Amino acid sequence: MEAEIFSRVEQKYILTQDDVDALIVLLNDYMNCDIHNEGGKCYPVSNLYFDTSSDELIIKSLEKPVYKEKLRLRSYGQAKDLSETVYLEIKKKFEGVVYKRRTPMILSEAYDFIQNGTLPKNENTNWQVFHEIQNLMQRYSLSPRVFISYERLAYFSKIDSDFRLTLDTNILTRREDLLLESDIYGEPLLQKGEWLMEAKAIKSFPLWFVHFLTERKIYFSSFSKYGNEYKKYLLSRV
Repeated sequence: MEAEIFSRVEQKYILTQDDVDALIVLLNDYMNCDIHNEGGKCYPVSNLYFDTSSDELIIKSLEKPVYKEKLRLRSYGQAKDLSETVYLEIKKKFEGVVYKRRTPMILSEAYDFIQNGTLPKNENTNWQVFHEIQNLMQRYSLSPRVFISYERLAYFSKIDSDFRLTLDTNILTRREDLLLESDIYGEPLLQKGEWLMEAKAIKSFPLWFVHFLTERKIYFSSFSKYGNEYKKYLLSRV
């Protein structure tokens, strides 16, 4: 499981299935699978992204400011019921460095907080992070606006655990039925066979990874799941 508080540099890339197949051969030598990737299989991740009624946060984010922030509620897989553990996350980006802070919550308590402002009773709550999230929600009057799910492969380096890779495919989005315990469905955000790779490090990327990108002519992409969903949403309203 990822740490509750950290900062790092993140770069995104769009890969083909051939790229992913070639990369996985290398990953077997240099990286270990995340604990969720049993047998090297993808695991599902579901998210509710928060925004204002006028989509203020994502509009600001697409303008590429020096500083931006987002809030989401995440579950690993479809939440089975309201007793499931989920994660309320605040993600900030300043001058290219990502700062992520999150706290575990019981889904029922997360909904009570979102809808009524009720404080959680979960003993595992990180109160420092929670109050930061509470302040952000009150400052912007945030509420869930978009559901985004995907299938993920995740890896961390055998040598430097600060270097991580995630590979996401089957990214689905919707703007109704905004519940983590609902079925996973929605409109696809990628073309068939495409993957979104995120490389994450506190310092620099390892040479073997840089060589892989160079040899296969894979270039940085500014792809944002929520950002691209919003662009697609705007086009649907024309």
